[in-house]
Amino acid sequence: MNRFFKLIYFTLVFVFLYLPIFIIILYSFNNANFSALWHGITWKWYRLLFSDSAILSVTVNSLVVGALAATFATAIGTLGAVTIFKYRFFGRKLLHGLIFILIIVPDLVFGISLLVLYSMLHLHLGFWTLLLAHVTFCIPFVMVTVYARLKDTNKHLFEAARDLGATELTVFWRIILPLMVPAIISGWLLSFTLSIDDVIISFFVTGSDFQILPLYIYSAVHIGVTPEVNALVSLIFVATVTIVLTAYYFLRKQHAKMG
Repeated sequence: MNRFFKLIYFTLVFVFLYLPIFIIILYSFNNANFSALWHGITWKWYRLLFSDSAILSVTVNSLVVGALAATFATAIGTLGAVTIFKYRFFGRKLLHGLIFILIIVPDLVFGISLLVLYSMLHLHLGFWTLLLAHVTFCIPFVMVTVYARLKDTNKHLFEAARDLGATELTVFWRIILPLMVPAIISGWLLSFTLSIDDVIISFFVTGSDFQILPLYIYSAVHIGVTPEVNALVSLIFVATVTIVLTAYYFLRKQHAKMG
């Protein structure tokens, strides 16, 4: 009986989490502009989506910013996690604690702080300020993810490699990096998702000459979410699931080879 109630509980949780997503996917095929009633199945919203140059342009902007931000944040965050894990220096514990503080700082505070900084430096708001902001708030998430993986590794592997004559660079490339691949991929995917999803920070640090998808959808909500937007969100969801499943497949394959 206890197992039955646990099954019901987790089923309700997953239904609560995923039902809104499936409703959006369903209504992307609805043959109506703004009606919540079902008027039949149509593919016209997907056809309109691929013919709408404005929404495709902001989608490409978001994907470019997300991919670049995730890549830079993953590179910097991985090196930062390795540094905190391997080396002992003054302020190490303080730096480690500040990383967690950056994660819990509200986006509103983060966005206003960056806006003030850009204003003091007289930087023009646009692509570069947006990219820098996204890299900044993604780095702590990568560092925490990679550091957690490093803590579970056997430190004697690094010591044995050094005893056998390996340099610091060799230890990093031949031992640390291969062991960190699952965490690095997870950090990249998390950073990419955070970048694509961000609205509040992006609102403060992007200019009028550069538009991204979350801000575009946020502006469109005031007049109602059209099925065209539902179609775009559905495609993003399918693409995200595909990427995650592909990454999981290759990570599992690599784990099987190592095992």
